[in-house]
Amino acid sequence: MSDFDLDLQAVEDQMDDDEREGSRIVLGILDGSTPDEEWIAEVDGGAVLVLDVEGDVNELAAGFARQVTEMGGELMRFRNFLLVTPPGVVVDTERL
Repeated sequence: MSDFDLDLQAVEDQMDDDEREGSRIVLGILDGSTPDEEWIAEVDGGAVLVLDVEGDVNELAAGFARQVTEMGGELMRFRNFLLVTPPGVVVDTERL
């Protein structure tokens, strides 16, 4: 077993990087100027979207809402914002 060399520091560094991956909050404006595919890609990459809605939220989110929910994500309107979360991130509304 003396030939076995395990670099625990490298393993820990890699674990930290994996945990940080996808832990992003993206602030944006939902006004129809950003392609739906970009919002979907952000959520698919693990980002939480906080979008200031400028217009009819149903029309503006129609191009990505279904795909996000089919992926297991959530969409929730809060005041003038649309929160879009990836799978595994729950929006806790208990205090509202």
